[in-house]
Amino acid sequence: MNQISRPQGEARPAETRSTPEHIPAHEQVQTARRTRTARRLGVGAVLVLAAMVGVGTWTHVARSQAAADALRIRQDAVPLVRTMTAAANDRPLVVDLPGTMQAFDAATLYARATGYIAQRLVDIGSKVHKGDVLAVIAAPDLDQQLLQARAQVLQMQAAVQQALANASLAHVTNKRTQTLVVEGWDSRQQGDQDRTTLSTQSAGVQVARANLAAQIAQVNRLVELTGFERVTAPFDGVITARQIDVGNLVTADATTGTSLFSIAHTDVLRVQVYVPQEYFFGLHDGQDATVTVPQLPGRVFHGRVSRNAAALATTTRTVLAEVDVDNRDGALSAGLYGIVHLQVPRQEPVVTVPSQAVIFDKDGLSVAVIQDGRVALRHLDIAEDDGAQVQVRAGLKSGEQIILNPPADLVVGQKVRT
Repeated sequence: MNQISRPQGEARPAETRSTPEHIPAHEQVQTARRTRTARRLGVGAVLVLAAMVGVGTWTHVARSQAAADALRIRQDAVPLVRTMTAAANDRPLVVDLPGTMQAFDAATLYARATGYIAQRLVDIGSKVHKGDVLAVIAAPDLDQQLLQARAQVLQMQAAVQQALANASLAHVTNKRTQTLVVEGWDSRQQGDQDRTTLSTQSAGVQVARANLAAQIAQVNRLVELTGFERVTAPFDGVITARQIDVGNLVTADATTGTSLFSIAHTDVLRVQVYVPQEYFFGLHDGQDATVTVPQLPGRVFHGRVSRNAAALATTTRTVLAEVDVDNRDGALSAGLYGIVHLQVPRQEPVVTVPSQAVIFDKDGLSVAVIQDGRVALRHLDIAEDDGAQVQVRAGLKSGEQIILNPPADLVVGQKVRT
């Protein structure tokens, strides 16, 4: 076979090997340089990281020390603060509640006699007194019934007289017959018959008298009914409604009777107010109260709690109370809305704190007080807060010094000057 000849000077291709002795010298130098560079970079990174950690640690320690120094400086500093002395308040609690005014007495008058309105003597707004005639009902049928009943009374009286006469005659006859029977001049049968007749006539007298009493009662009933033809006022008051006029037919039916007038006694007004449960134990009859009306600025009406329901409604947890207010001058009227001001005795004293002394934070409400010349905190149990003041139920004692407008950098334990 013919062999392919190679040109002179051309080297054979080198076999691929992984040993370093076969790597050219210049490549080994470059590899060594890269290795040294990587090691230097790694060492530098470690040194930089260590430096950063050191700086951070030093900074944290410095800041902590600065904060501790600042706290110590604030604690050692003696700022000037304004204070007030906490005092217990046991005065009655003034409660403002909405109330509705009602007439002390009110009634709707219905017809008790059937007929036509012959006269109407009052109208709405008319002031009347007890017994005044308000209207007159013409009831001719009722009048005729009364005349008939009175005539029947006369008949019954005559019947009684007749029964008495018959009884008297029967008594005389029976007495005579009994004598004749004893002497033998008359039969026993006749004696028994006359004795029975006497008993019958005596019973007839009782019946006649009973009929007369019943008829007299009927007359009295009709007299009462005819008296209702004159409609009168049951009490002093004012006419608040009128449902009839002259010529109207009115009926005295028990279920569909005609209403005539509504009357209200307003010389004294009942102011109804619903008192919440929190004031129930301080509410009692006889305590003073005042009433104001928004439309009458400057006027105060004095009254007194006259009665209360003595039981709370389960739906609202309130008790109904009534305050009686003198209204003889007519300044008020039934149906008005007013504000009832009650003075309810406190069940236990409270400490009143102005709002500028209250501190609000994550722990709730508290106040800063001075104890042995240093700041202390008192957490509060609030009974009531009206925005300007808070009433403290517990947490603060009477006599403690409260810091007003405490500075934001004030800390517990810090010395202060007042």
